[in-house]
Amino acid sequence: MTDTSASASGMPRGLAVVLALTAVYVIWGSTYLGIRFALEGGYPPLLMAGGRFLLAGLMMLAVLRWRGMPLPTRAQWKNLAVMGFLMMGLGNGMVTLAEQWVSSGLTAVAVASAPLWMGLFASIRGQHPKRLEWIGLCIGFVGVLWLNAGSSLSGEPKGLIALLIAPIAWAFGSIWSRGRDMPSPFMSAAGQMICGGAMMLAAGAVTGESFQGMPTLKGSLAVVYLITFGSIIGFTAYVWLLDHVRPTLAGSYAYVNPVIAVMLGAWLAAESFTAHDLGAMLVILLGVVAITLAKGRAPKPAPPRTADETP
Repeated sequence: MTDTSASASGMPRGLAVVLALTAVYVIWGSTYLGIRFALEGGYPPLLMAGGRFLLAGLMMLAVLRWRGMPLPTRAQWKNLAVMGFLMMGLGNGMVTLAEQWVSSGLTAVAVASAPLWMGLFASIRGQHPKRLEWIGLCIGFVGVLWLNAGSSLSGEPKGLIALLIAPIAWAFGSIWSRGRDMPSPFMSAAGQMICGGAMMLAAGAVTGESFQGMPTLKGSLAVVYLITFGSIIGFTAYVWLLDHVRPTLAGSYAYVNPVIAVMLGAWLAAESFTAHDLGAMLVILLGVVAITLAKGRAPKPAPPRTADETP
């Protein structure tokens, strides 16, 4: 991508990575509950998801243009449309559809497989994860399975199919984006949300979705939260991470999100929270630590030969 601030300073400082990861971990972990509240509040899934991303993208685009950032080129819009289709349309759209039929626990397990797919797609492109990264990915996935072991993970076949498509599409889009002609991370996030949101709105209209009545206040507040935090802040942080860290670290959010989802469910939706869940969460975090350590042990690039040369 062409983020001039990042390219001018080389590898971003550790604090910036930590803040971006924290935003993706915590905010996206809360979106499962937000989607559930929105659907329970009377919002159709694809119309809600499409409207959420389209509005968030347009708001970001307006602010960025006001600050003087140029619009994406025609070639960049084409890449953003592909990203919007894969990550917004198939990724988030399928998750939203699945939550009509599948429990939130099963949704978390399915989405947690995204880093494994990212590792596979990155390996196909020649970006082989290190041994410790693979160990961290496996540990994290075992923790997610443990977190949901013994729970009532029931779902209809169409929900399970949606949850199979979602993480694969999201992971492929994340890896596909690396090295493509894209605008800055912030403009890229706005463009992807606009394209993906428009596609989901069109899909909702074609499939006959409609409002059956006035949405509840709780559902509307959930949509506002999803727009501001889940879309604008969370997705922008994730796009920035894709541009600055290894794919396995960027995808490690999938192991922490279920932990956050369970904690918020226990607090706001009276869901059970046991010592069994706490043990699984510790295993998940152990996997994330392993991935982070692997990143820290990565060999440093050779010193630049000129003042303006970057790794």
